[in-house]
Amino acid sequence: MSDAEDTRLWHPFADMGSVRQAELVIDRGDDVWVWDEDGRRYLDATASLWYANVGHGRREIAAAVSEQMGRLEAYSAFGDLANRASLELAELLADLAPMPARIFLGAGGGDGVDTAAKLARRYWFEQGQPDRTLLVSRTAGYHGTHGYGTALAGIPANRAGFGPQVETVQVPHDSLEATENELARVGPERVAAVFVEPVIGAGGVYPPAPGYVEGIAALCARTGVLLIVDSVICGFGRLGTWYGIERWDVTPAMIVFAKGVTSGYLPLGGVVVSEEVAEPFWRAPGGPVLRHGATYAAHPSCCAAALANIAILGRDGLLERGRDLERPLLDALRPLAGHGAVAEVRGGMGLLAAVALTDEVLERDPGAVAQVALRAREKGVLVRPLGRAIAVSPPLTVAEEHFGLMAEAIEHGLGALAG
Repeated sequence: MSDAEDTRLWHPFADMGSVRQAELVIDRGDDVWVWDEDGRRYLDATASLWYANVGHGRREIAAAVSEQMGRLEAYSAFGDLANRASLELAELLADLAPMPARIFLGAGGGDGVDTAAKLARRYWFEQGQPDRTLLVSRTAGYHGTHGYGTALAGIPANRAGFGPQVETVQVPHDSLEATENELARVGPERVAAVFVEPVIGAGGVYPPAPGYVEGIAALCARTGVLLIVDSVICGFGRLGTWYGIERWDVTPAMIVFAKGVTSGYLPLGGVVVSEEVAEPFWRAPGGPVLRHGATYAAHPSCCAAALANIAILGRDGLLERGRDLERPLLDALRPLAGHGAVAEVRGGMGLLAAVALTDEVLERDPGAVAQVALRAREKGVLVRPLGRAIAVSPPLTVAEEHFGLMAEAIEHGLGALAG
């Protein structure tokens, strides 16, 4: 877009005063590459927004969606209505889940989080424990921007300025002891669920400490609290498994998924609901009804995209690459830890990593992270600015030589920071 043009598009999470005449317009994509309208090529080191797991331009997915649209583009799934694509997808997702489950489909990760939160509270109501309404989240956690997700946010800026929200409790993301103490303080009999990202994503890429996830699961089992795993970022190969959480020997009550389920080709998300949580609603005719759902829930064209995407992940051996490439990615970025502006390099659990800047640099220049990301573009690489860090999470089709390009681009960006 030229400097003379003024966009009418309000971008999410954007300083529109700066963006209004300075958009980067992405025109097309192929595998790990995208091109802007001026024809310049960029390595997509972010998989767009953590989701282009099978890469861009997959004709098989486009063909599957086109075929579905030619037969039935969309239809409601409220009440007893269904479509074949949604039934097949639910069956497949349940078969891939780490526990016996039912599948609730929606339009994305944000409404999946709200679904899980509301279902947790409603489950306890049906169990005769209506006081179990508190939801526990972790610092640095990101659970979307819908109502419950905003209240659960562990990124303070994402909660500020919106007024009173659903009551939640927040605990340090890296302290099992603090979580246990907080549950004891508020009383576990008041707590409905704990939300956990297997690897914290948008909050800065924080892999869990050894034993942490198992410890949280044991604490939930001991106190009767539901464990809700937010795998919106971590699923469908990002951690090398279908839902990410399989890398730990735990059994969640629910798993929220989105993003990689279609690799972003069409919007889709949902919740894997354990049989235990689903049981009161499925037990018999005339039972309680979960009066909740999105207009486009079980959208047949979106489900067709998911089915084609999941087939590619399995057929092309992409699922395992999230685990196979986690160490090479971290190794490529680790030398950046020696730069004076870098506090640490995080990663090693799945195909995602972050380069965090020092407090000194951020105090001197609060816009340093964005500056590094913009300068990385000059080297033809798109990276993600995240608060205090620069993150990468490329498509699962990435090659190891691309990791060097990412490191070089970030190093170039770091070189632009004032000394």
